[in-house]
Amino acid sequence: MRIKVSESVVLVVDLQHRLLPVIHGGDAVLSEATWLVDVAQTVHVPVLVTEHCPARIGMTDQALRSRIPADCIVEKTHFSAVADDTLLQFPGADRQQWIVVGTEAHVCVLQTVLDLLSIGRNVFVLEEAVGSRRARDKALALGRMQQHGAEIVSREMVAFEWLESADNPRFRDVLHRFIR
Repeated sequence: MRIKVSESVVLVVDLQHRLLPVIHGGDAVLSEATWLVDVAQTVHVPVLVTEHCPARIGMTDQALRSRIPADCIVEKTHFSAVADDTLLQFPGADRQQWIVVGTEAHVCVLQTVLDLLSIGRNVFVLEEAVGSRRARDKALALGRMQQHGAEIVSREMVAFEWLESADNPRFRDVLHRFIR
């Protein structure tokens, strides 16, 4: 199945500034997630962000948070972002295809992905934009998500599927700004 702009929503899970320093490759995870958010906004795909217990863990990294409207940021206490259905009430959450990034891959990302799959959403996990404290936990989480039906994808897979064609009016902008 191809990823379509009209059916997509990006979900950024818990990329919080107090957590990122302990994430294996945390700076790269944040950079890749930010790249995806920027491309999504360029092609008009909605972006939702979760913050797990922000009073204790801090808010989303400021460089990323500054790109997101405040009304698209959801505080949560459950590990799964959809456990209490609050997230599913936000604009764009009714879309069928969810592109998921964030931390930790084996906790909040995994539980969110499993719950999204259980309610019939198509889930795509951006491999380079998810992380855990230990690389082994990330690898196990990606394998488990894939076993349950999530597709593990790269950033350029998502970008080019959103664009569909070199005739897309946003193609040149995306190519020049984001594809290197």
